[in-house]
Amino acid sequence: MRVIHAIEAEDWDTLGAPVFIRGQLRSYARLLDVDLGPQLQPSQATASALPPLVSHSHTPPLRRLAEQAGRRAVYIALTVVIAAPIIFASRSHLGGRTNGTIESLDDFAVATPPAVGQKAKAAPVQRTPVMASMAPITPAAPATVPALELVFSGDSWLEVYATDGRTLEKGNLKSGERRSFEAGQVGRVVVGNSSAAQVLHAGKPVDLATFSRANVARFTLSSDGSPAPVVD
Repeated sequence: MRVIHAIEAEDWDTLGAPVFIRGQLRSYARLLDVDLGPQLQPSQATASALPPLVSHSHTPPLRRLAEQAGRRAVYIALTVVIAAPIIFASRSHLGGRTNGTIESLDDFAVATPPAVGQKAKAAPVQRTPVMASMAPITPAAPATVPALELVFSGDSWLEVYATDGRTLEKGNLKSGERRSFEAGQVGRVVVGNSSAAQVLHAGKPVDLATFSRANVARFTLSSDGSPAPVVD
């Protein structure tokens, strides 16, 4: 319907290129059994659809070669302008090295001219002895071992209280976690699921069976930091 309306309204721009306009007019003419020969002339049906002609000038071969040679000359000139300062700077930098003579580091004594009738003796070579440094080597400080360390191989829970009763830590711990405390910092410790916990005092393991009941270990830390049972 859109094509029929465009043909009857002579709206050639809607139908597209001239070749499509002529084809659609022929099909419409066969359908209606009419002769549209005059209307199929480009001057009547597709005059507005013809593209404008654009003239193109012919470039001689010699002119094309001259233009290509000019572009290459410009590229070469730009390369020389950019590369020349770099090469000059590199040469001046490398040429700045002085060719000094190599002198011996050994100190020789000044030879005394021999007396008349005596043979000259070779002057002894005076060498400066090399003194080794006598400064003592300071040994590396050993790694400090925490007074109390707890390592967990399974899920557990922990309660740690300071010597003044404050809560230092309280909560659940996962397998692989560890906690460390310094001397005089901890007063009382409660460890749940003590079978999955390892307690180290100054780097040495502590047997939690002495302090455990129903798989819960309770112990205090004495003045020297060693674990002791909780006194109710």
